[in-house]
Amino acid sequence: MSEIVVFGAGGRAGRQAVAEALRRGHGVTAVVRDPAKYAESAHEGARLVAGDVTDPAGVAAAVAGRDAVIHAAAVYGAGTDPGAFFPGAARALLAGIRADGGTARLVVVGLSSFLTDASGVRLMDAPGFPREFAPFCRAHEAGLTVLAEEGGDVDWVYASPAGDFDHGGGRTGRYRVVGHGDADARVSYADFAVALLDEAADAPRHRGTHLAVTG
Repeated sequence: MSEIVVFGAGGRAGRQAVAEALRRGHGVTAVVRDPAKYAESAHEGARLVAGDVTDPAGVAAAVAGRDAVIHAAAVYGAGTDPGAFFPGAARALLAGIRADGGTARLVVVGLSSFLTDASGVRLMDAPGFPREFAPFCRAHEAGLTVLAEEGGDVDWVYASPAGDFDHGGGRTGRYRVVGHGDADARVSYADFAVALLDEAADAPRHRGTHLAVTG
């Protein structure tokens, strides 16, 4: 079994990643900003610790000795700075993995917005895309750019829904990897977590790419 650290373990994708990793018998370190808020059954069996994914020293300590790292942390809304957060997190993760010998697998949870659809148009450039979300999408994309431009020596993959999450869906244990974005595609958080854990620890791996997942 693998030792896996999940950053952003208090969010919807992070919680499901923790649950799926525990279901498979992996050792899990669940990193959240405030452990007191999450000391309940969702993380039972995991080591719950405080941490900041943008802090290089803290990241290095959290990933030391781990086989895989899942980054599901995010910031959004008033008082946050996504434009600094996502590239900062990417750099801290790359540095932390390198400090531990560079062998840990890094799986980053992302957005579909800058995937292209079947016609070659990015989803965020299509008519009807809510323009108010564009700055957040560009911030996420900046994190992916850091991985692509600075992470050639690290085993990473950036995974997102092909379209969006099915917020009411449960776990079927099935998903598909597709070749382009599709605004109408949906995958549940639980099935997305199956894909994350396959990529992190259990299945043949993609590397250095944006992986689009649908149900």
